[in-house]
Amino acid sequence: MKRLPDTELEVMKALWAAGTDTPRALLEDRLAHFGWAANTINTYLSRLVEKGFVTVHREGKSNLYTPLVGQEEYQAFDSRAVLDRLYGSPRNFVAALAREGLQRGELEELQTLLDQLNGGANR
Repeated sequence: MKRLPDTELEVMKALWAAGTDTPRALLEDRLAHFGWAANTINTYLSRLVEKGFVTVHREGKSNLYTPLVGQEEYQAFDSRAVLDRLYGSPRNFVAALAREGLQRGELEELQTLLDQLNGGANR
């Protein structure tokens, strides 16, 4: 899997929200606030199909689009890619956050999450 450009990610977000067998007209409606031309959206959809993120099939005169990659799956991949590229490790990421001054509540939330991920182990 590769990271998506922001524009293609926006198309994926619209697809994830819409679900399977989404007509292009619905996608255009959901993406209207970007002001993209129909041909631009079509280009992004074609790229997503080529990259294996989306499948398309024809029904009558309409193309219907379905995401092949789930939102959680992509977010997990993308998060790890950003973490690796910018910080190298989760420890370095948390250290950078700490240098910027995490609030006590944020630290407690992180500790609770770490405890949960560690099988509920106590501090």
